[in-house]
Amino acid sequence: MHVEGKCTARLVAVVLASLLGIGAAAAGGADSSTEPAGMTTSGLPVPRFVSLKADRVNLRTGPGTEYPTTWVFRRAGLPLEVVSEFEAWRQVRDSEGTTGWVLQSFLSGRRTALVVPWEVKPEKPTPHVPVRASDSESARPVALVEAGVIANVHGCDGRWCNVSIDDYHGYLPQKDLWGIYEGEVVK
Repeated sequence: MHVEGKCTARLVAVVLASLLGIGAAAAGGADSSTEPAGMTTSGLPVPRFVSLKADRVNLRTGPGTEYPTTWVFRRAGLPLEVVSEFEAWRQVRDSEGTTGWVLQSFLSGRRTALVVPWEVKPEKPTPHVPVRASDSESARPVALVEAGVIANVHGCDGRWCNVSIDDYHGYLPQKDLWGIYEGEVVK
């Protein structure tokens, strides 16, 4: 599929800007008559966390189906960070730092987080983290969960998050979750 004219120049500017780690406006890609500075296609803030709706989502090298697939996510609920937008496409980053583009219809605003994914190492046993009955280190554990599991986030106060994992409900320190910004309050 070929895109012509102004759209092609804008697409090239957005892709180049995302590869260089700068905003589209700095690359000359933003048209101030259609997209004011600081605004996104969706009107939502960037960066932000989202989650996958489906068990199979292609990660592409660019914002379109004509771009090659570099990875296939196979975990509904997996948290991803949206770092850029172009039309119906979102450039995302996973917990390992891999970036690429996915169609926005495969993403959900439902908040999820990975439990200490940085602790998962192939050469070592998977550590376990206690989910607590309340927002205190001294609260009794209601479950021990493996590092890397997905937690549904129901709220965070900047230090602790109220989560559910399968049938277990409790609290995890916010610093132990990837998918929530440091100090972020989630209601």
